[in-house]
Amino acid sequence: MISVLRLGHRPLRDRRITTHVALVARAFGADRMLITEDDKNVFESVKDVVDRWGGDFGIEYVKDWKGYIKTWAGTTVHLTMYGLPVDENISEIRDAGNDILVVVGAEKVPGDVFRYADYNISVGNQPHSEVSALAIFLDRFFKGKELKKEFGGKMEIIPSKNSKMVRHLNEKRRF
Repeated sequence: MISVLRLGHRPLRDRRITTHVALVARAFGADRMLITEDDKNVFESVKDVVDRWGGDFGIEYVKDWKGYIKTWAGTTVHLTMYGLPVDENISEIRDAGNDILVVVGAEKVPGDVFRYADYNISVGNQPHSEVSALAIFLDRFFKGKELKKEFGGKMEIIPSKNSKMVRHLNEKRRF
């Protein structure tokens, strides 16, 4: 199981980015997302996507992130531009065979996270988005296989060269 812990969500500023972290986590193979602020709008957005597009992705509120990380029984991976290169460490993380907690920050991440993590991993050593870091990490972890995952939702996209096509699975028509 892969869980993504979003630290430091600021409801007025980060709602859209936190939702994007959740969307990437779901689409790229994570099982659930944990957020440290009880933001009803984020929960509703994510649940709506899962309802329409499928999958078993969950979202939960974690009040005490320090306690959560400290008691996590699996492997903790903190995504940070200050970490070790993902490509040089992903095999070791994958081969550990444990549940994985991937920690991504919204604002300056407290130094405790660096100490609590089993791995501080970077996808590059330049400032970048936590959304892109998560996507790249999960893609490397799953070796691209997550992009072929079937979600079994009420809707699915029909790949098209020139238009947007969505199929409602309880209907036969396309639009």
